[in-house]
Amino acid sequence: MDKARATALKALIEIETKKAYSNLVLKNLLHSDSLDTRDRAFISELVYGTVSRKLTIDWIISQFSKTKLKKISLRVLSILRLGVYQIMFLDRVPHAAACDTSVELAKKYAKESSGFVNGILRNISRGSDEIRMPENTGSTAFELSVKYSFPEFLVEDWLSEFGCEFTEKILDSLLTRPDFYVRVNTLKTSPEAIIEELSKEGIEALPGRFLNEALILRNVSDISRLKAYTEGRITVQDESSMLAAKILEPQPGERILDICAAPGGKTTHIAEYMKNKGRIAAWDIHRHKVKLIWNNAQRLGVKIIEPEVRDALVPVDELAGKFHRVLVDAPCSGTGIIRRKPDIKWHRRPEDFGKLVELQQKILYNASRYVMPGGVLVYSTCSLDPRENSAVINAFVKENTDFIMEPIKILSGVVEDKKETAEGMLNLYPHIDGTDGFFIARLKRNK
Repeated sequence: MDKARATALKALIEIETKKAYSNLVLKNLLHSDSLDTRDRAFISELVYGTVSRKLTIDWIISQFSKTKLKKISLRVLSILRLGVYQIMFLDRVPHAAACDTSVELAKKYAKESSGFVNGILRNISRGSDEIRMPENTGSTAFELSVKYSFPEFLVEDWLSEFGCEFTEKILDSLLTRPDFYVRVNTLKTSPEAIIEELSKEGIEALPGRFLNEALILRNVSDISRLKAYTEGRITVQDESSMLAAKILEPQPGERILDICAAPGGKTTHIAEYMKNKGRIAAWDIHRHKVKLIWNNAQRLGVKIIEPEVRDALVPVDELAGKFHRVLVDAPCSGTGIIRRKPDIKWHRRPEDFGKLVELQQKILYNASRYVMPGGVLVYSTCSLDPRENSAVINAFVKENTDFIMEPIKILSGVVEDKKETAEGMLNLYPHIDGTDGFFIARLKRNK
């Protein structure tokens, strides 16, 4: 029995039955010592790829199956999905191998359906070159939804907001695998030293796109056992996320508040910019997540973070006007990080956005009260959706006249083609910037 594919099948079933996130399921399943590095990489590819392209795969299966998908057991459907993903989207796997191994899985886990699996996959394999996505249906949203495996309601929203060409580029980019970014801990080392250190480990490290402390790693997917990581010289963080601390522009000796801080990536980055001098209050509503902030700070040698369990929706009157700078990395839909967590798009519902915007507005308003006159307020999300981004900021500024948008001058010469930075906002898109989808706004309290 093919252990890698059997493990991938187990992961897919667990993801569906428990509504679990792929990355967490894989983290648990890939710990087995019987799996080598190549197996782990292949399993990850199968699971992420199948989850990400699930809607497209199901549409293809439905073209070849007389049995409706909802009448096929989850186990059999998962085997079919794995097979179709390999046939249609993995060039390095021969069609015969994809079919044969899927039939073997069926014989072991769904014996009565092995003939059904064999027939469907052989037919798809033979007809793979002729398979076409739906077209001329009268619904662009439906066609793009099937082609790029994305919920139709979100495609409709983005078509309305961005237009067809831009939306299609976003959808296409969200099917790609993201670069693996790390942040160099400037309290302990330099990018040049890390590049040299990792090179000796057989890992290629390339400069990031915007920031000196950002590096893109090649030939690696897990750095948790590297000395550079365990000894706190590097940490995993996408470059888009790093820009939030850069735009906050923290200074040594200041009092900073990170109001939704867990797991502490941005918080520790802020501390590095402050050269470990000053004070950072780091809040999160969940105790176990606050512990993550503390653990990250300890590993990186950061001494100025004060993690605390607090609800950002509950005002703390005695802290009004006490902080030089406040960062709000707001809870959001996560549409900008779908490349890393493809399950996000299947978990989202149309009604989520209204609830999220209401939450974001309340947190932003509360956070603004802690900014001292002349201080800076930065708002960020890992969402691509303007409802959670520019719309939230524009509504806030309209209602809170003691805050004004402040041009993001700190990125001059770094992010050249972003005209909106002059207005205090930054949008990052995977297909344009090579980072996660991200939004950052900078405001100043003028009184």
